Amino acid sequence: MAKRRSLDRSIVNPFAGRDVNWLLDWRAETRRDHPFLVWEPFTAERQVWTYGQFRQKVLRVAAGLHKRGIKPGDFVLVHLDNCPELEFLWFACARIGAIVVTTNTRSAGPELEYFADHCGAVAAVTQPELAGLVAQHAKNIKWLAVTENTVDGAPADGSLKPEKALSFSQLDGDPADLPKLDADPWRAGSVQYTSGTTSRPKGVLWTQGNALWGARTSAVHQGLRADEVHLTMMPAFHTNARTYSILPTMWVGGTVVLQPRFSASRFWDVAMRNKATWMSTLPFFAKAVMDQEVPKHHFRTWGFAIVTDAIKNHFGVDIVSWWGMTETVSQGLITDLVSPNQDMTTGRPAPEYGVKIVRDDGVTPVEPGEIGHLRFLGVPGVSIFAEYLNNPQATADSFDEQGWFLTGDRVRLEHEGSITFSDRDKDMLKVGGENVAASEIEAVIALVPGVYECAVVAQKHRMLDEVPVAFVRPADGVKIKGNNELPAAVLDACRKNLANFKVPRQVLLVEDFPRSTLEKISKNELRKTLPVAD
Repeated sequence: MAKRRSLDRSIVNPFAGRDVNWLLDWRAETRRDHPFLVWEPFTAERQVWTYGQFRQKVLRVAAGLHKRGIKPGDFVLVHLDNCPELEFLWFACARIGAIVVTTNTRSAGPELEYFADHCGAVAAVTQPELAGLVAQHAKNIKWLAVTENTVDGAPADGSLKPEKALSFSQLDGDPADLPKLDADPWRAGSVQYTSGTTSRPKGVLWTQGNALWGARTSAVHQGLRADEVHLTMMPAFHTNARTYSILPTMWVGGTVVLQPRFSASRFWDVAMRNKATWMSTLPFFAKAVMDQEVPKHHFRTWGFAIVTDAIKNHFGVDIVSWWGMTETVSQGLITDLVSPNQDMTTGRPAPEYGVKIVRDDGVTPVEPGEIGHLRFLGVPGVSIFAEYLNNPQATADSFDEQGWFLTGDRVRLEHEGSITFSDRDKDMLKVGGENVAASEIEAVIALVPGVYECAVVAQKHRMLDEVPVAFVRPADGVKIKGNNELPAAVLDACRKNLANFKVPRQVLLVEDFPRSTLEKISKNELRKTLPVAD
């Protein structure tokens, strides 16, 4: 692998003279009285901030951070579920040139300790339920602030806050005290840590230009308008909510409706009250509300992982399907809003990126119908991430000698030109020398009556290297204990539709799955439960 060079600042940045502060100021001036952020907590009152009000709050929080000693280039750990405070902090850090590090609130103590120490966080902000965990494991921070409300928006029990912690309301200052900061799209802006299923989590560093790229590009891909009302329940510490929902909505001057998390029972109530028009969602979410009556809603479009006529027809919405990573900032594969798209595909190459699909040799392009490795070409610090924080080796290893980013994903090039996601490289099984895609087996199992959700993982095998094992979450009303019929039905369907080496060696029923970011099933945790098979 060739050593990857640093950011090429000789490039004329498409956001030259601009940064996230410019975006917020622009919208606060041109859409001052238009609602930007609507907060829909589960147990407290709904709150609304116009663009003007939102900027004023951001300035006060930024001044509060500055007063507490946060300087340009400092890392601030923000360990929060969806809440207004997370949004104030994200933009406030940009205002003073600090780098906001948003972490998954499901992280265990040792993971938190790694995040805080790896980035060198000087301060942290969290919610009452997690304050003790952060205080215990973020040992080198100078101070900790805790929000006044719990994850669902209810007032917190004061006893949950560590004795020496600040209240979030104390992060308040006079905007007149803020130092001047020149706009620089190359300046570091934020860090998100990868899931780390195969190695230590990597900190994906975005520049200010990356954030603006995500805002503008996603807005174009989604066809967003100034009258958009974007329902957001994805975790805002993650790319999907940040550059698929919040920032692109600000780019067009629309409204973000933010919920603590997805709630099937509250979904239509919130969507109808706010007249939501757009939403980024997951198959898991859509399936959870399919048994509810579909009202006459205002949704125009949903963003989804695949084109699916079944979802489109059931809910009466257009579907934009996509693929992207934290490293690609926006969507690298996207369907077209105007021309027809093939059902059950992921999309076509976004025109802003270079895309190629190669065989195992890393060079030969695949033929239509083949599955290969997905590679991306972009401009570091603009259309793709700047680097893996404090890990130059991982950064270098993630690019080939020509500068193409190695996504670690496998996709299939369809005969009509679309691309369909297949699997992460680590989800490809090697069964007795044969390559097996877990997704191919999962597609068969998903159609078996009584199956609500499924995941296929590799179990180590003494003779065959690996064999497939299926974990199945039954549909509501289907028992787990003593149920031999559903596993038998799953195996029967696999034997009828798959080659014998692809048939799972066993089917295990579970009440639920371990989850990672975006409610994805944590296959790494499932693999850990399986002993080596004979």
